Amino acid sequence: MGNHHLYELVIGLEVHAQLMTESKLFCADAAAYGAAPNTQVSPISLAHPGTLPKLNKKAIELAVKLGLALHCEIEKNNYFARKNYFYPDLPKGFQISQHTAPICKNGLITIQTEGGSKNILLNRIHIEEDAGKSIHDLDEHSTCIDLNRSGVALLEIVTEPVMHSADEAYSFLTELRKIVRWLDVCDGNMEEGSMRCDANISIRLKGDQTLGKRVEVKNLNSIRNVKKAIEIEFDRLVQLQENNQPIIQETRSFDADHQTTFTLRSKADADDYRYFPEPDLPPFLIDEQYIQSIFSTLPLLPEEKKALYCKSLNLTAYDASQICAEKEDVLFFDELITHTNHFKTAANWFIGPIKCYCQENQLALSAFPLSKEKIAELIALTALGTVQFNIASQKILPLMMVNTQETAMSIAQQLNLIQEKDEIALSAWIDEVLQSMPEKVKAYKSGKKGLIGLFSGAVKKISNGKADMQLVNEMLERYLNQ
Repeated sequence: MGNHHLYELVIGLEVHAQLMTESKLFCADAAAYGAAPNTQVSPISLAHPGTLPKLNKKAIELAVKLGLALHCEIEKNNYFARKNYFYPDLPKGFQISQHTAPICKNGLITIQTEGGSKNILLNRIHIEEDAGKSIHDLDEHSTCIDLNRSGVALLEIVTEPVMHSADEAYSFLTELRKIVRWLDVCDGNMEEGSMRCDANISIRLKGDQTLGKRVEVKNLNSIRNVKKAIEIEFDRLVQLQENNQPIIQETRSFDADHQTTFTLRSKADADDYRYFPEPDLPPFLIDEQYIQSIFSTLPLLPEEKKALYCKSLNLTAYDASQICAEKEDVLFFDELITHTNHFKTAANWFIGPIKCYCQENQLALSAFPLSKEKIAELIALTALGTVQFNIASQKILPLMMVNTQETAMSIAQQLNLIQEKDEIALSAWIDEVLQSMPEKVKAYKSGKKGLIGLFSGAVKKISNGKADMQLVNEMLERYLNQ
């Protein structure tokens, strides 16, 4: 590691999130992913002379929605700017973006770190259109251009340089992705490019307040790769510093196959994008009433929902955070608990057998074969101790999936799985076990209390798993301590 401990890593992230609008930001072309190249284009996205942009209202709504959820200040007087640069996949030769008046200012996302929770401050969130895509590996001699993505609505979320480890950046992106999905603002699929991240990385001696020269790493297509690229750059920058070599302000790319970064281009302090207000779009004004109307539709965010589960349903923090991992999970669970008030058992069934079944069979939760009412029958069966949880999940659940009309109780009865709670029946099994192990009983009485597990296991075995084990353990202690 060399002298890494002498240096502080400083990270700021820029995240592009593709908005879940059906059409592009300034025209009616479809914005869906996966169509054949250059099939979702029109004279506007191809920049034909004389064509004019028209703003997609839904993009404004989604930007305000995310801004409110992240505690931002919403800008009421908005306008777009032209950001001029030439690139083959940018037909107009400029990108329409927001420059001096981003729609959302400041704000924060709270992340969990080893040292507790930490607020990651945001600088801004602004709306812009996407460029097309250059594909370099399809043709040996040429770069191929796909303009389907050109003009797609994006939000750019820019943090302050307040993260100091790759783990913090990883947590921030995980939390941001969860929130944009939760709010239906963006689907968060980094592998499809609908959420992309650039990392600005610099180092300074611990205690210094001045920021060092920053390196920007682009083309990071997974949260894991962001973490990896930051770790690699930290090593590289420390080595340069230690060897008295200059750190060059530049843009680099990450090569996931070789786990290295490489130079794309050097970057001056201020790129001359020649920003000026977009003459073809009027400013757009947002009033307080509009902001309040969106605020009133905001769902509880994951952290708030988690706190509510712990407080009102008495779930553990672990169970609550498992359920709040995805919005789809919360919707399923909330519907499930309208059919049962055994909340803890419902959480066990949901996090265990139900989620496992969907993952193993690559099913969406909404495609789970049993209705919520049927799952509630299973929950009641195990919550009341009628059938053991493991037995119900391994033997009753699969049969209910095949025959969705059967009740959980009728299957339990047919298979003779109902736990025996009758003390007379239990006594007979306990007597049989204790009489077959006189030496062990003596050992227990002389202090080897751990043997109680051996006795209860034997009772479970001769009862074919039907004995109510909680009751068996209580009775064994009574018998053995007489």
